[in-house]
Amino acid sequence: MIRISMADDHIIVLSGFQKIVAEANDITIIGTYTNGDDLLKDIPVNKPDILILDIQMPGKNGIELASVIRKKYPEIKIIVLSSVEVLAQVKKILQLGCMGYLLKNIDSNTFLTAIRTVYNNEQFIHEELRKHLVNNLFTPAHFVKITRREKEILQLIAQEMTTQEIADKLFLSTHTIVNHRNSLLQKLNVKNTAGLMMKAVEEGLL
Repeated sequence: MIRISMADDHIIVLSGFQKIVAEANDITIIGTYTNGDDLLKDIPVNKPDILILDIQMPGKNGIELASVIRKKYPEIKIIVLSSVEVLAQVKKILQLGCMGYLLKNIDSNTFLTAIRTVYNNEQFIHEELRKHLVNNLFTPAHFVKITRREKEILQLIAQEMTTQEIADKLFLSTHTIVNHRNSLLQKLNVKNTAGLMMKAVEEGLL
């Protein structure tokens, strides 16, 4: 019997996957979690064979949780769930030693196949992502070059700090922060903060 735990902050997602697993006679769910703190508290006692982990968790995100769990409990195989296709994120997850990466639009057969494949120590990547990864290997690399200060400001913007808060933290004027932010928008070819964050993740800058 394959013992799995699932962590996702959306109850409806957990419920949907629970129904899928209920149809399988070789897989059982031993724990469900809606936040990383509860997951980390329970893992030492209730160790699953496989952990299904949402990448966008409140508090510690999926990448942080995966990093901690891989270091402390390397025997636990991790399959990451995501609603977005970000190749830099996929690569980061695989580099951490996670065995699978799935998009949330998967069908039930793919979900169960992924669990069984990973349980047998084989990697499983959602077909759409696998194609993109292969294509990426044959696409000339494009690197966005930003300065150390710009990267520092980018990270603070990602923490939802205001221009004034960033200026105070770095002991710079708000005018200087605005100039750096405009430079980042131009270099990453985006129009606003939302686009800036999305592009920064895609480029592996965050």
